[in-house]
Amino acid sequence: MLKTGDLVKDFTLKDQDGNDVTLSSFAGKPVILFIYPRADTPGCTIESCGFRDAFAKLKAAGAVVLGLSRDTVKDQKKFQQKYDLNYPLLADPDMELLKYFDVIKPKNMYGKMVTGVKRTTFLIGPDRRLLHIFEEVKPEGHAEEVLALIKAGKK
Repeated sequence: MLKTGDLVKDFTLKDQDGNDVTLSSFAGKPVILFIYPRADTPGCTIESCGFRDAFAKLKAAGAVVLGLSRDTVKDQKKFQQKYDLNYPLLADPDMELLKYFDVIKPKNMYGKMVTGVKRTTFLIGPDRRLLHIFEEVKPEGHAEEVLALIKAGKK
């Protein structure tokens, strides 16, 4: 289980265009890694569009935005195009990185227990140290919440 201050391992995943995205390539910048359960579902769409709408402010604050789910590259591409998302969406269909971040959890879905992805955001510092974990994420207004924390840290 990762905790604040831990060094986040370097990773490489494919984005919605099939390009490799590597964490260490963003050295010197804070990285917002927001993990969502499934592309093009209501809560995930609200959260993803929130990051889209706040993207210019987040970029101005020096941050990199990365979305991550267990969807395939193809599904991430459809989601990105449908909502004009302006940042990389990482595909982790094998759930290797999702397991590393410990976000695979049992969920109750209509009275049946299933394994799902817990909506969580990790703020990773310019040195790959974990700065903050947002655990009980509410999709509405989350991007602004992350932006406020980044701005507070720059003071």
